[in-house]
Amino acid sequence: MVSAVQNEKLTRVGPGTPAGDLFRRYWQPAILAEEVPEKDGPPVRVRILCEDLLAFRDSEGKVALVDAFCPHRRAPFYFGRNEDGGIRCAYHGWKFDRHGDCMDMPTEPGNERMKSNVKLTAYPTHEAGGIIWAYLGPREHMPLPPDYEWMRVPHEFLHVSKTYEECNYLQALEGGLDTAHSSYAHNNNMSAKSDPRLLDKSPRLDVHPTDYGYYYVSTRNMGQGDTYVRLYHYVMPFQQMRGGIHEFSGARRKAPALDGHVWVPVDDETTFVYNWHHTYDSTTPIDEAHRIHTEVFYGRGPEDMIPGTYKLKKNKRNDYMIDRQLQKAKVYTGIVGINTQDFALQEGMGAIVDRSKEHLGATDHAIIAMRSMLLRAIDAVAVGGAAPGADPATHRGMRPYDDFVRAGEDWWAKFEPEIKAKW
Repeated sequence: MVSAVQNEKLTRVGPGTPAGDLFRRYWQPAILAEEVPEKDGPPVRVRILCEDLLAFRDSEGKVALVDAFCPHRRAPFYFGRNEDGGIRCAYHGWKFDRHGDCMDMPTEPGNERMKSNVKLTAYPTHEAGGIIWAYLGPREHMPLPPDYEWMRVPHEFLHVSKTYEECNYLQALEGGLDTAHSSYAHNNNMSAKSDPRLLDKSPRLDVHPTDYGYYYVSTRNMGQGDTYVRLYHYVMPFQQMRGGIHEFSGARRKAPALDGHVWVPVDDETTFVYNWHHTYDSTTPIDEAHRIHTEVFYGRGPEDMIPGTYKLKKNKRNDYMIDRQLQKAKVYTGIVGINTQDFALQEGMGAIVDRSKEHLGATDHAIIAMRSMLLRAIDAVAVGGAAPGADPATHRGMRPYDDFVRAGEDWWAKFEPEIKAKW
């Protein structure tokens, strides 16, 4: 159980908060690259860790991430002009480049001292894996940009997307690290006979701390001594990586892909979930069928989004379009789409769940370990320590995996060749 004080420490992410100070030590997704597709194109509003910012791609093709408001009179830069290497305020014409330096101050002609002294808050960015990453922390502690395997995958083998979730990042992250709930929340065919999540609804968990966070092993009994084993990774501070999803249509068949999520706090009460999906190697491109499978499976295809947003049409205002007849006959929740099922339960807890009222069990071991790691990291950074897992050397070589293991077979010996990055 987490105390009320610890819950506050874990969930508040604004500037100057304990968790906010920790998270600002990591590079994290700010927007998708597709949101700023062209040089000198329209700017995009960004809110991350309770800060209101603006992103634009300048004349050199570099992406800027700056304060959303002009330092002159705090007019919104969103209505400004992205031109000739900088963003120009539509109110009085003050112009700034991606580094936050003032390029032009037409209302103060000849005042070079003022022009050189006025700075716009600007954060470093890094473009990789279809995402614009940002570092919002102290420059003296800025690590090298992240180098997860999925960021190195060529475009034709990678699919990335994002979805807006109306709750604190932590309960969303906890859902991603919780393997036991899939037996219930994601039971989409209650008559299925070969799905290990239905054959064994109480997985055994074994958590192994690492320098980037931990990996944990979930095992389920398939009968006759056979075991289904999934090796997940929790990567500090709020990423999950999991093995390729098996499809259970009467045969044990492996989908040739790996998946994961990064839960980035917009603020204390909302989150952007960045979703990545890539094939094992260069022999299996992500074709349109894989893209459709991923989007429909997780409930985040274009047809499922409110136009012009990254928000699901099925949401708490329409009870996620729950179908009670479907719930009786086939789908355990009555809600279609795994992503939507997660959102219904996580958002339904409230914006920030009161963890002091929980009663945790053995299948919550991975969640307990994650919270403890975050609390220790928060305390370490508060006294000048390093942020664990921020160095890309800690995470660039690993990957998740899952498979079936026969009776008497050593799962580690079988998995070891598969849990090393191949891109």
